[in-house]
Amino acid sequence: MEPGRTRFGICDSCRHQRLIGNTRGSTFSLCQRSRDDPRYPRYPRVPVTTCPGHELKPDPEPVANSNADPTSRR
Repeated sequence: MEPGRTRFGICDSCRHQRLIGNTRGSTFSLCQRSRDDPRYPRYPRVPVTTCPGHELKPDPEPVANSNADPTSRR
């Protein structure tokens, strides 16, 4: 986690979280489940400790080695 970044609880590991920044430098955690399901608040009170809609974010794709020759085989 970057220094100075707000912690939003389990939302930080949820695939439905979208971080929204404003012109004053604040960051808010938007729950994208709120678009389709009224049970989820758009901007939940933080830190969120439990949520029935929590789904882990997918693991990021591994970064390919840009120095490797794609035509070489071992």
